Amino acid sequence: MSADDPRNAQGPRAPWRIGVDVGGTFTDMVMQDADGRHFVFKVPSIPDDPSVGVLQALKQAAGQFDLSLAQLVKDTALFVHGSTVATNTILERKGATVGMLTTEGFRDSVEIRRGIRENQWDHRAPFPAVLVPRYLRLPVRGRIDRDGRERRPIEHADIDAALTTFADHGVESIAICLINSYLNADHEQQVARHVKDRWNGGWVSPSSEIAPVMGEYERASTAVINAYLAPKVVRYLHDLNDRLHDLGLARSILLVQSNGGAVSIDQLAMRPVNLVLSGPAAGVGALRLYRDGAESDDLIAMEIGGTSCDVTLMSRGDVAVSDALMIDGYHLATPSVEIHTVGAGGGTIAGVDAAGMLFVGPKGAGAAPGPACYGKGGVEPTVTDAQLLLGRLRPGVYAGGAVSLDRKKAAAAIDSRVAGPLGISPEAAAVGIIRLLEQNLLHAVERISIERGHDPRRFTLVAAGGAGPMHGTAVARTLGCRRVYLPRQAGAFCAIGMLHSDIRLDFLRVFLGDLETADDAVVEAIFQSLEESARDQLAAEGFTGGDADVVREIDLRYLSQQWSIRVPSASVDGRLDRSTIRRHFEAEHDRMFGHIQPDGRIDITCLRVAGKARFHSPPPAPPEPATVAPTPISDRDVHVGDAVGWRAVPVYAGGDLCPGHELTGPLLVEEATTTVLAGVGDQLQVDHTGNFLITLAQEDGSHV
Repeated sequence: MSADDPRNAQGPRAPWRIGVDVGGTFTDMVMQDADGRHFVFKVPSIPDDPSVGVLQALKQAAGQFDLSLAQLVKDTALFVHGSTVATNTILERKGATVGMLTTEGFRDSVEIRRGIRENQWDHRAPFPAVLVPRYLRLPVRGRIDRDGRERRPIEHADIDAALTTFADHGVESIAICLINSYLNADHEQQVARHVKDRWNGGWVSPSSEIAPVMGEYERASTAVINAYLAPKVVRYLHDLNDRLHDLGLARSILLVQSNGGAVSIDQLAMRPVNLVLSGPAAGVGALRLYRDGAESDDLIAMEIGGTSCDVTLMSRGDVAVSDALMIDGYHLATPSVEIHTVGAGGGTIAGVDAAGMLFVGPKGAGAAPGPACYGKGGVEPTVTDAQLLLGRLRPGVYAGGAVSLDRKKAAAAIDSRVAGPLGISPEAAAVGIIRLLEQNLLHAVERISIERGHDPRRFTLVAAGGAGPMHGTAVARTLGCRRVYLPRQAGAFCAIGMLHSDIRLDFLRVFLGDLETADDAVVEAIFQSLEESARDQLAAEGFTGGDADVVREIDLRYLSQQWSIRVPSASVDGRLDRSTIRRHFEAEHDRMFGHIQPDGRIDITCLRVAGKARFHSPPPAPPEPATVAPTPISDRDVHVGDAVGWRAVPVYAGGDLCPGHELTGPLLVEEATTTVLAGVGDQLQVDHTGNFLITLAQEDGSHV
């Protein structure tokens, strides 16, 4: 329910929980009160200072319920935050001036990178600029060998000379990456202590603490990004936390990490790089919430916001977590949910290129000026303008009053920038924009499903984000999915997910050995050490005993393979259950690559422990069931799809649809944060949680 839904007339009952997601276009806020009801608020994001958007959302909620801002904050039992601050700092190159200390002879490793290109056919695309120029990548003599033994001690004079250079160039943050530190971190710890004793700055990022992984380039790149982000991101988070604390917030805010779990600021102060996927990763919590209504543990979330589309896959109730993340060409070795992001959202800009071809994205109009139809100075046509021109969006107030849509401005922008150059009507141009965008969405979903060995036909597509429910049925139909699940508060998908996210902390230790001959005692000792660290940090977050849990995982690969696969570990009486582990590995290898080596040697490359804790949040309040058939609030001419064209379709108010209602498309449902489009013959029903489930019509007119 949105804040202005008549079913919320009595207002929330304290205490409540608040989730805030700062996106590129809107800042979404969700309150979940003591009765489990959700209240959704949307305000434009403020890219120059995201905290302003957060406070504006809080003020809007306080005003809606006749509360002071201090009263609202004081009665907040939990405040969970996800933000694009870390990602935007990288994309906009607005991070700190970074200095780097590395082993003598290896100062250029971070610039040499890997020899692998994302697109093997593109040999001309330049790599992004290294965030630390060569004159600030300074060598330190000393060496740990490949077995983790010291071959040469650290030369502390080299550190002092480097610090003098850093001071001369205004370095704000220092990354430390010494060769083989993943095996023996002693040298990095020596350097870090020396730096902290002699340097006035406060930001030091040793790679052995940030990303203790095998692979010097990935470890160095991650440490550099962490150092690049730390001053701005951590300062922003502390400032926001302090402002909320001054307003009466009793508990420090929690942040959603890239791994989909939440954690306190204190845990993230050393590792802000873990926030790079902060907002989108909260979709994991939303999928856990919605799988009950969708009646499936196999879900693909397609969350389409104002600037991008984030695709996440849940298979049999689990969302994969990987250490391989790339942001704008920079490699990060940090635990992160497997999310594929493309520049395809409601604010994605369309145009005609120099060759006379239509393009859609990846550039977006952002929060300012936004789509042309917003009337805030935007002149370039966007997907939102096309949807408005095709009748799928209603002119006037939209997103709870956050913006107002002007059809004339949308038509003028499409006519001047697309229709005119192509010599077609604005309506035909709008159809082309939507068709091309949905092709990009299709490829994004295929990237995270088919390319990873998953058949999308066994999944339910969860179309979320403000724009998702308008594209969900078209994309699902092309994929072969039979059902589309549409959250009623789709426009606040990630903010809702934040309120249903677990606490999660990841720990790892590189271990190299043969699965069949590895020393069980050594492996068990490492696992126990990692578990102890996980439980200690969970206890620091306030979770002990039965509220805290640890999960063991193990990275494996066939002999001489380059990449490892993470699978659940298994043990019996302190000894590895090798047959079970092999079975897990072979099943994953077969899914990903289509074959296995039945008698092949399997090597261990890493041991992992994930510490988890779950908040005991009240279940969402069930809505009242239907008592009468719904009546459309209007009929509107809408371009339903290529095969159907224009048709007068009924438009329903979302607030009039209750559990038990079933409708046959084509139709539109207007909610406060989104609009739902169902195609010809599609069956829309409201499930027991109040969300929408669409069963797609098949070519023969049947439904499955």
